[in-house]
Amino acid sequence: MSLLIATEVAIERGDRPLLRGVSLCVESGELWQLVGPNGVGKSSLMRALAGLARLGVEGAIRRRAAALFIGHSSALKRALTPLDNLRLHPACDMPVDDQQIARALRSVSLAGYESVPVGALSAGQQRRVALARLLITRARLWFLDEPFTALDTAGCEWLEQQITGHVASGGAVVFTSHQQSRFGARQHDLDLARYVSL
Repeated sequence: MSLLIATEVAIERGDRPLLRGVSLCVESGELWQLVGPNGVGKSSLMRALAGLARLGVEGAIRRRAAALFIGHSSALKRALTPLDNLRLHPACDMPVDDQQIARALRSVSLAGYESVPVGALSAGQQRRVALARLLITRARLWFLDEPFTALDTAGCEWLEQQITGHVASGGAVVFTSHQQSRFGARQHDLDLARYVSL
């Protein structure tokens, strides 16, 4: 089943054309990486595919499943605790209680940090708070922009397991990463250098 269909998508940032003619069909059980050099438009396209950007976007984008977007900025309020951040912005698609949040924080190795202001956490710990949203969502379509940023080896392995498990259960993931691919033949690559608007 197709969870995302994008047809002849064009992206502009400000008045500058970035991409033109991007088409993509993401099926249930698929993993896609958007690849290309810095500045090519990976994040801009990702936000458009997730429905978070409409200005400067042309073409047709149809999502046939609930979507979760986690950007390279963790979207956390530094004065609030991990518990409060996940209460206020869990995953935008379901109510969640404190026990579910506590379990998610334990899973990302943040047990005991539930009440510590996010601003007092390291960059890697803040990334883990943001990624805890993966455990409290029903969204079948995940958009992850640089999700491995700031994670240590254990965190990268945990995230790889979450992505692999989500895809194996019939979900789909579209992601970007500057790190070497962890998924080998399991992933499809969309090289955005082919769609640069000249």
